[in-house]
Amino acid sequence: MEDKTPTGLREQQSRRKRVNKIRTSIVTGMFIWMLVVTVMLPVLLLRLFWLEDKVKELTESMVSVEQEVDNESRKSGAVSGESMEDSVKDANQIEHEIGEASAQQDGAQKEDTPKAYLTFDDGPSDNTPRILDILKEKGVKATFFVIGQEGKEAEAIYRRIVEEGHTLAMHSYSHKYNEIYASVDAFAEDMTHLQTYLAEVTGVTPTIMRFPGGSSNHVSSLPMEEFIRYTNEKGLTYFDWNVMSGDATGQAYMPEELIENVMKDAVRYQSAVVLMHDAATKAPTAEALAPMIDRLREAGFTLLPIDEDTEPVQHIEAGSVK
Repeated sequence: MEDKTPTGLREQQSRRKRVNKIRTSIVTGMFIWMLVVTVMLPVLLLRLFWLEDKVKELTESMVSVEQEVDNESRKSGAVSGESMEDSVKDANQIEHEIGEASAQQDGAQKEDTPKAYLTFDDGPSDNTPRILDILKEKGVKATFFVIGQEGKEAEAIYRRIVEEGHTLAMHSYSHKYNEIYASVDAFAEDMTHLQTYLAEVTGVTPTIMRFPGGSSNHVSSLPMEEFIRYTNEKGLTYFDWNVMSGDATGQAYMPEELIENVMKDAVRYQSAVVLMHDAATKAPTAEALAPMIDRLREAGFTLLPIDEDTEPVQHIEAGSVK
């Protein structure tokens, strides 16, 4: 119930005054804000137009300066362009000469480094995967002069030789001396058979080979020059050896002895082609391989696979046969 006593009436009047003040303040604030906005907006627009003019003036001034600099540069270039071009040519020539000298020095250093080519004949066999494992562990690429072996296991080894970056080379298909060397036709048939077979299995057609018994063997019924003439005509490159491990002799060498046999001859050559075998009976060769690699490296040899750029080691030089 509304209080109509004098005290109550005074309180009501006081509240109305406060409300009116607040309302007046709000209305006044809004009016002032709108007035400020109305006054400032034209000022801001004028300021914006003025800034745009200044930017335009500065841009035109910068373009003018750039043009003057460009003109001066062209004039200067016209005067000194020829000498600058000569200087560039001289610098390029000096750089080229330095590069050539460095390349020649690097080449000389590489030529001074002795090389050893580890080669394995008569595989694949059960010893070949073991040898491949050791080569992989040591980070060495070698050359395998293989014979013809049928079956999935042999084919897998041929493929592994290629896939792991070794050189797949030919030794003969049958490895039967009396048949291979009976005639040039027999030799040609045997080698063609092996080459075709390896190409089918691996996708690689070998052109590097080793004569069974070497190019200087004494078991051939015909002079070896006749077979060499055939390989020359067919574009085949044959390799003999200048270092022997001794694993093909009648003596049963221990692994340590095989290593010593290799080392005593290898140090005599800048390019040592090492004859070893990975046939089934050559387990000591596999045992000797890891320490042999260490010894060759300690002696400063770089171990490489034979490829088309390798200088052939030949007992009878192919170039001497016409």
